[in-house]
This record gives sequence, structure tokens and C-alpha cells, in this order.
Amino acid sequence: MRQEDPTPREVKLPGRDGDRTLTYEVAGDPDGAPVFYLHGMPGSSSGPRPRNAVLNRHGVKLVSYDRPGYGRSSRRPGRSVADAVDDVEFLADHLRIGTFTIMGRSGGGPHALACAALLPHRVLRAAVLVSFAPADADDLDWFSNMAGSNIDAYQEASFDQRRLTETLRVRANRVKQDPAHLLDLLRAEATAADARIIDDFFLRSLLLRTYQAAVIHGPYGWIDDVLALRQDWGFRPEDIKVPVRLWHGADDQFAPPSHTEWLAARIPDAKLEVQPGAAHFGALSVVPRLLEWLIAAQPRVEAADATLSH
Repeated sequence: MRQEDPTPREVKLPGRDGDRTLTYEVAGDPDGAPVFYLHGMPGSSSGPRPRNAVLNRHGVKLVSYDRPGYGRSSRRPGRSVADAVDDVEFLADHLRIGTFTIMGRSGGGPHALACAALLPHRVLRAAVLVSFAPADADDLDWFSNMAGSNIDAYQEASFDQRRLTETLRVRANRVKQDPAHLLDLLRAEATAADARIIDDFFLRSLLLRTYQAAVIHGPYGWIDDVLALRQDWGFRPEDIKVPVRLWHGADDQFAPPSHTEWLAARIPDAKLEVQPGAAHFGALSVVPRLLEWLIAAQPRVEAADATLSH
């Protein structure tokens, strides 16, 4: 069976402030159903994502990219969550993909929802795992049951952006030299369910690789993600019309399940699963199952019109 070469690729995306670089990877079955996979925070196009053998078995052509400021993608200062739509649509055009489904994990979840809301003519379904809710979510105690380090970062995003920038600059430099540093910080606040995953040799190696790739050129993707999540997202969850599956681990302390429950109550065609005994990193084991649901909407690749090529 043919496989996509997952080697990172670069494309120039034109913009008002000049061309910027977007780094992306395509993995799995070249003729499979296209799924865009939006990484966590910090994260990169390398995932963590299912192995090529898993993607081929499911018939998935998986497209992932470094959000601006991560990896080798140019920074886009002041970007909003909704600005991810520009990058996803440009990549779909560049790869000659017409309609597709989308999946977002953790910090990538709101960006996937933005695509579902603002690209209804192209996004068929969306799966979102361990997502956050908007900062202005009504009837939600945003910080309740959240790990202390995340509370500090998101409060700084709202009230002391200079301090947030310095904190993440120092942390990113440490992670660049030793990505295990971030896993050690996470493990100190992790539940038992997450600690088991962080300690798994294979999953740990995937996380170390993606964290190091995320900050190879600095902290800016991380900084801009935190700022974007705490500002207006640029769309309303109530406006999402495509089917959405939401998953959350009941013991998650990094993104509390109350956030996903809030989203589920407002997205018209959403189905929610809160899994007992699972936490934040438990989402990694759920990805193959949700990929099956996503590709059921589109069995094989649908090429876009030739005029979409860039």
C-alpha cells in the first residue's frame, strides 16, 4: 500500500504583511479520506498522531501543520482562534482537497471548532478532544478544577501579558534544550491517569519530539495560542451547523471537563463523551476511534477544482 511521506513541507502563504511560511505534514493513505489534525499547545505538525500503519488501516489522509509561531511556521502576531481558518483553507486549496473533516486536541480544539463554524461548505464533521471553552463563557467558572500552572498562564494572558511572554520565553528555552523539562512540569500536576501515559515509553517519546519541534524557533506560537484562547474567538459555538463529537477525560486538570460540557450544551449538533478514569492525555488513545467516525462522512479523497491550486 502506498503511504504519504510525512516529511515536513513548506508553503508560502500570501498576506497583507508579506508572505509567511506554513510548515505542514501529510501522513497515511494518499487516497484516503482527508482529515485535518490540529495539534495541542505547545505542539507541532508531528502530533502526537497515529502511526502511518494505523492511518492506512483506517483509510485516512492526515494533514497537520504548525500553527503560526510554532516549529518552522512564521509567526502571525495578534492572531485569533478564527484566524486558523485562513491556514486550513489555504492548505486544503494547496493540496487540492475539496471537503474534509477536522480534529483538534487540547489547544487545537477551539481552532478546529472555528473551522467547523466558518467553513461549513468544506468541513463535513469535527471531532474535538479535551478542549477549552471561550474565556467569556457564561455560567462557567473558567478556572475551577484547573491545574495551578494553567491558571497562572491564562490569568497572565488577561492581566499581565509581559509577564506571560517572559515566563513562556524562559520555559521554551528550557524545553528546546531538554523537552523532558516540560513533561516533568506536567507530571508534577498530573492525575494518576495522565502520569501513566506520560511514563509510557512510546507516548513519552512522541510528546518529547513534538514539544521540542514546537519551540525550535522560540516561544511565540505558545504565547500567541494562550493569548488567542483568552480573547474573543471570532465565532460563536452556537453557529456551528456540522456534526461535532466532543470527548473529555473526567479527571482532566489541565482543561477541566466543564469546558467541554459547556461547549456541548451550545453546539446544536454535538454529542459529548466524558470518560471516567481518563484525563487530559487519555485523548491520545481515543484518536483512532474518532477518526473512524470522521471518515464515515467521506470515504475517499475528494479533489478540489484545479483553480484551487496555489
